Order: sequence, then C-alpha cells, then structure tokens
Amino acid sequence: MKTKLLFASAAATLIAGSAIAQTVGIAMPTQSSSRWISDGESMVAQFEEAGYDTILQYAEDDIPNQLAQVENMITNGVDALVIAAIDGTTLSNALENAYYADIPVIAYDRLIRDSEHVSYYATFDNFKVGVQQAESLVSGLEERFPDAETWNVELFGGSPDDNNAYFFYDGAMSVLQPLIDDGSIEIVSGQMGMDTVGTLRWDGAVAQARMDNLLSTHYTDAQLHGVLSPYDGLSIGIISSLKGIGYGSEDQPMPIVTGQDAEIRSIKSMLQGEQYSTVFKDTRELARVTVGMVNALLEGGEPEINDTETYDNGVKVIPSYLLEPVSVDLSNWEEVIIGSGYYTMDELE
Repeated sequence: MKTKLLFASAAATLIAGSAIAQTVGIAMPTQSSSRWISDGESMVAQFEEAGYDTILQYAEDDIPNQLAQVENMITNGVDALVIAAIDGTTLSNALENAYYADIPVIAYDRLIRDSEHVSYYATFDNFKVGVQQAESLVSGLEERFPDAETWNVELFGGSPDDNNAYFFYDGAMSVLQPLIDDGSIEIVSGQMGMDTVGTLRWDGAVAQARMDNLLSTHYTDAQLHGVLSPYDGLSIGIISSLKGIGYGSEDQPMPIVTGQDAEIRSIKSMLQGEQYSTVFKDTRELARVTVGMVNALLEGGEPEINDTETYDNGVKVIPSYLLEPVSVDLSNWEEVIIGSGYYTMDELE
C-alpha cells in the first residue's frame, strides 16, 4: 500500500509538472547572418536555463514562411511568442489569433507594426546606432583624409520593411546633414533618403551591385572618401566592390566604411585595414532582457522597460527596453569584443 501511494504521489507530481511546463516560440528571420544565429542560440540557452521549453525557427527571409511558422506555433499552443519580423507589417492577422489564444507577443529587435497585439519590444537604441555610425564615419574621414576640402560620401540604408532601418538612417543624418549643408561632405551621386538608398532584405549582393553602379557612374574622375553602411553584411559587399577597382592600395586608400553587428568577417576586415568600424550590439544582453520580459508576463508581473515614447507601431506606442550599442574600431575592438567574451581570439584567426 505504501509503495502504491508513493507511486501515485510521483505520478501526480509528474502530471502537475507537465501541466505547468511552458513553451516559448521564437521566430527569427534568417540564418544567413551570424548575428541572428547568435540571437537564437542565446535565447534558447537562457530560456531553457530559466525552465522553459523553446521552439526556435528561422524563416530564411521568406515572409510567407515566417507567417506560417508563427501560426503553427500559435496552433501548437505556445505560451509566449518572441518574433524578430522579416517584414514588420505582415503579421497582424497572426497576432490577432495570438491575442485570442492569450499568447503575449514580444517584438524582438525589429518593431512589429500595424498591430495592437504587441505586448512589449526589446531592442537597442537604434537612433543612437545611426549616430554612432555617422560619428565614426566623420572621425575616420578626419583621420584618413585630413587634407580633403570636401569629403565625397555615399549613403546606404537598411531594408525598407525593417522599421529599425529608418532609425539608423535618421540617427546618422542627424550628424551628417549639417556637414552636407555646410559643404564639408558632398553626396556626389545625390542619392539620399531611405526610399532611394534602402537595401531590401539587407542583401549584401544588392549593396555590392549598387556600389558598382555608383563607382562607374560618379567616380571615374573623383575619389570616394567614405560610405555610410548600416550593417556589416552590406559593408562586406561594398568593400568587395571598392577593392574591385583598386581601392585599398597605396595609391587609392580605402574609403571609410561603417557597419553594424560586429560579425566575425567584419572584425577580420577591420583588422585587415578594410572596414573602418562597426557597432557592437550584445545579443546575449538582448536575450536576457527578452527572457525577463516573458518570465514577468507569464508569472503575472510587469516587465522592466525604460522607454514609453519612441516606438509607435502605427496603432499604439509599444513599451520598450532599449539597450546601449557600442561603437567599435581598431582602438577598442579587443577590449569590447574579446574582453566581453563575445568572441575568442581563435574565432578571429
């Protein structure tokens, strides 16, 4: 009898444990960027450490695929959704289904627009990212081309369907526009504004093709001094185009090229004297904040936020937590990147 009671008690414990097990669905945009791989791995590790099960899926920048993944997670009864949207305007119907299923939704790094059913937003200070990129560009121009009367610069923007791209661009232009106005910087092509300089899906090949066109059209008799690039994947394509016509040689110094996300290939490029800088966004910290948000929501608490004004998604202002980005160049890369344990020296060899 005692054995039977113990068995029954253990079974009841297992049933109770299974009843309270909670699952978080994580929808990421693509594995083509090492940054998003790192995001996914960090979240899975931290959610599981906190006692949650996870479903992690990548949509490979295919909008219908991501929509289907999110809808399947809802159908399968996840307890919360974390979504880094490919196109922040395409998920409204799915999020309405999540709302009626009582599933909270955290927008991860990319704002989900046109839906009232976004609970919270975890991201970095994206306007500041753009400011840091432009400040680094100007510092590099002063350092590498101190004698130029006017710096010839070209602008690249991120994907027009990513809300962050506009914050990056606006932040950068808050620094660059006064210098354009006073003649210190000239946009030789005249191409400005996100509707003109945006790069769909953050595609490095598209950026490289556009840089090829800019060089052949506007720089046969002029020297290019700098390129505002909002993402490392674009920067690598841009640099490939520049090297293709001789930039990076003694006779033709490499223009100052910015970036973002501190991807390994761009850190290596910086060490080789090609890419000038990047912006480091510690995805481990972003995962930590996101896990905290989900945990608070599922336990009936209030997630920690530090911004209630910036991110209007077209329906409402989404309460947000903004992390601090860090500008990285040759002067501080080892302290920031290696010192934080984000990469090891072996990974950069």
